[in-house]
Amino acid sequence: MAEKTDSGVYRWEFKPRFRRHGFGWRSQPAIGRIKEAVSEIKKVARRDPVLAGEGAVVLLERLSPALEHVDSSSGAIGTAVNNAISALVPLIAAAPADAKTRDRWLERLWAAHEADRVPYIEKLTDYWGELCGSKEVASAWADNLVGITRMARGSDPNLRGHFHGTAACLSALYRAERYEEILAILESERMWHYRRWAVMALTALGRKAEAIQYAESCRDPWTPDGAVDAVCEEILLSSGLVDEAYTRYGLRANRAGTYLATYRAVAKKYPHKKPADVLADLVATTPGEEAKWFAAAKDIGLYDEALALAQSGPCDPRTLTRAARDLAEDQPAFAAAVGLLALERLAQGYGFDITAADVWAAYQHTMRAAEHAGRSGEVRQRIRQLAASEGPGGFLSRVLARELYR
Repeated sequence: MAEKTDSGVYRWEFKPRFRRHGFGWRSQPAIGRIKEAVSEIKKVARRDPVLAGEGAVVLLERLSPALEHVDSSSGAIGTAVNNAISALVPLIAAAPADAKTRDRWLERLWAAHEADRVPYIEKLTDYWGELCGSKEVASAWADNLVGITRMARGSDPNLRGHFHGTAACLSALYRAERYEEILAILESERMWHYRRWAVMALTALGRKAEAIQYAESCRDPWTPDGAVDAVCEEILLSSGLVDEAYTRYGLRANRAGTYLATYRAVAKKYPHKKPADVLADLVATTPGEEAKWFAAAKDIGLYDEALALAQSGPCDPRTLTRAARDLAEDQPAFAAAVGLLALERLAQGYGFDITAADVWAAYQHTMRAAEHAGRSGEVRQRIRQLAASEGPGGFLSRVLARELYR
């Protein structure tokens, strides 16, 4: 944590760690230090928000020079930096700094962004209007940037080109509520990264139907469909059109890293929808991949649906075995059924690098669930039938022979 020295200056623990070329090629140490630094700044913000704002500016200034040698190929370090920016911007924006201090912060951040060579803090300018802290400051920044931005995004090919402050200008104009100017600047634009500001401007002007139509017109091979879906969904939700938002965009706009995370994101945003209905609607969006929703259905307690999904296609036998193991006591009938299905998939040759240990695990957890369900004899007979269906020398037969025919 920051400590006050004899001279009255605060000493940040993170500051000496973020020196130029302070990290080697490995990303994990750098990611850990970034998280520690953000936590330190957040802790200070509870008692001194202006000091925390200064700390946030210091960290943002130092990020790119410190990380220049870090291997960014996996995207992990970039994600960590973007998460840090998202966490630090509100602290800077909300800090009750005087005009002189905020101007100094903005000038330092602008210089850091201008010198960003990798770049790591490119996303910072997307929040420039927030960083300005007020409409008046944002409008002043917009005045300074709007001329170059008009040329950079205009239709004249001799003047058009990259300007690192374009997003900052659009963000400042938005914060200053100069929406019509945003629309005029982007009249000839084709890049979604900038055109989304036009969607936001139309929405702020109350022209929501036009905003959705404009966003839909932006779809092309270079525009992420998920980004368009998300902004259109938000417009409809802000208009109170919840059912329309769900039907048109909700199922696609909330895609996450896993099927379960996707379900939870949709269910959280649309709590009035029945869990079974949300699951069924999501399954319908991935034809041919129904079995991949098994774990999501199981984890939210939709056991009949989970079993049906697992039966609909190739499901990893190990996933089924884990379900049988975890629910052998609480849901023995379901656990026995998925355990049998795991053994069936193993007999059919599904699974990667399957060993005898996998067969034994499936068998043992299935029989344990069967005992809790009072179906031991029936389940054992079914396993014998599965082994017999493989033919002479089958995998299940060889592994379970002694157990099944003793």
